[in-house]
Amino acid sequence: MSTVVPNTEFEVIPLTGQIGAEIRGVQLSAEQDEAQIRAIRQALLEHKVIFFRGQNHLDDLTHEAFARRFGPLYVHPTVSARNATNAIFELDSAFGGGRANAWHTDITFVDAYPQISILRAVVIPSAGGDTVWANTANAYRTLPQELRDLADKLWALHTNDFDYGVYQDEHPEQEIEFHQKVFIQRLYEAEHPVVRVHPETAERTLVLGQFVKRIVGFSSSDSRRLVSILQDHITRLENTVRWKWAEGDVAIWDNRATQHYAINDYGDKRRVVRRVTIAGDVPVSVDGKKSVLRKNGVANNASLA
Repeated sequence: MSTVVPNTEFEVIPLTGQIGAEIRGVQLSAEQDEAQIRAIRQALLEHKVIFFRGQNHLDDLTHEAFARRFGPLYVHPTVSARNATNAIFELDSAFGGGRANAWHTDITFVDAYPQISILRAVVIPSAGGDTVWANTANAYRTLPQELRDLADKLWALHTNDFDYGVYQDEHPEQEIEFHQKVFIQRLYEAEHPVVRVHPETAERTLVLGQFVKRIVGFSSSDSRRLVSILQDHITRLENTVRWKWAEGDVAIWDNRATQHYAINDYGDKRRVVRRVTIAGDVPVSVDGKKSVLRKNGVANNASLA
């Protein structure tokens, strides 16, 4: 059932019972009053990812200006911002790195990864190119108690040397080159608790996805099994929402409580989306320990060869 948020004049329409809502009756801008910004943030915390149709008035600069209402912008550590912008990260399917077709949480290979991502659709194929999000808080809540107890104790090493799409079965040469020459030109590694405590909602959320290299203290084979078990719970269909893009759409997601996957089903058609992320805090485990940065931009000589 949709609800009209008092003092904001916009409507929140849940898309599933677990994750996702469309917000209608609002034009995103840096000039929005504080009550609307608070209401948008509250809807984000509740629904994990929220969608806005018809935001074609936004360009790169107004996109960034709106994003600043939620906090300082986060600049990607290895990929340069789009020309004439401070922090726009462009994913263009015509170039390497543009098809984010693996489950991931943005930039978890650093300790304080972004708290919020704001994605704008610029060029959308006539068919295909949807994105799916999963609720990692609900995934944790619905684990069997014994598995929750285990997950609470686990830590995982995340690295940018495992970019989305790179170790799948087929990789366009352009994508592989982007990964080797750009994405991993500097290596980052961070150890995160597999379960973090959300700093605003106090929910426990699972921190996994494509950038996980291994579970700390376990062999490679055992790590793969553990990650697979937990990932399967995160990405259950009942725990997801799928969005069919139109040009001018904007999606905002809580990067501390979700994973997402861009479906690569549009062949040689072009798809361009642009993202701004908001700086986040260092995750804290259920027993109060903070994530640790293990490698902070170490030059990767192999990628530069």
